[in-house]
Amino acid sequence: LPELMVGISSSAIIQNADLAVGDILGSCAFNLGLLSVMDMFTPKNRPLFSSISQSHILATAFGIILIGLVGLGLFLEKDIVLTPSIGLTSIAFALIYFVSIKTIYNYQKSHPQVVISSEPSTTQFTPKQVTVRYGVFALIIVITALALPYFAEHIAEQTGLGKSFVGTLFLAISTSLPEIAVSLAAVRMGSPDMAVGNLLGSNIFNVFILFLDDVFYTKGHLLKDASESNLITVFFVILMATTAIIGFIYPSKEKKLILDWDTLIIFIFYLFNILILYKVTS
Repeated sequence: LPELMVGISSSAIIQNADLAVGDILGSCAFNLGLLSVMDMFTPKNRPLFSSISQSHILATAFGIILIGLVGLGLFLEKDIVLTPSIGLTSIAFALIYFVSIKTIYNYQKSHPQVVISSEPSTTQFTPKQVTVRYGVFALIIVITALALPYFAEHIAEQTGLGKSFVGTLFLAISTSLPEIAVSLAAVRMGSPDMAVGNLLGSNIFNVFILFLDDVFYTKGHLLKDASESNLITVFFVILMATTAIIGFIYPSKEKKLILDWDTLIIFIFYLFNILILYKVTS
């Protein structure tokens, strides 16, 4: 919801392509960086990637395909125009998103996992109570997220920082706060699969949001109007995601440091992404 509302606000109200694209790509990078944070909260004899399902490889691979298409849309001088404001690349985001969700669902249906239930919660809610609470907190997220691009634009103007950098760092971290809370809570509950799935699923949905942003962006074509400096984040997201896949396939049995080798490399890639983007856009 935060990325969705920030994207709509950036593209439809403020009409700023850099903030919309920077937020989505920055959120994807930050979500992958959160894998490193979660690994800090796991025991040394149980690194994060050693206790999750390999089905996450599928979600990560689809994420790489989608991010690669974003990079292609940013790089190409012209897109195949289907409507006055939507190109073929944006349509591909939507199609691949639905294909990925269907494929992941079919895979997990044919490869059921054994779920180890934790201690039951002492607080029980009825379905109606849960729905109402969910709706209230979701509404709060929607209202606050709509205002974020306005303040982000002023931060960029008053500090001299590039809008791509502000979107990638400040907006992305702000809109990824729910991922931080949910993922860390899931790890502490002993559900690393849920935590990792939350982040990888968010990345897939984030690129789908770019399709919606392009629909609301009537000033032109979203990716064509965004700065090519966003390609830096695309590059590092692909590096981080492929490192994660290697970790999923070949996880360590024990951590030598506070982070395992794979999550350490992911964290280093994230820092390099922010540093290089700052140098390029400032």
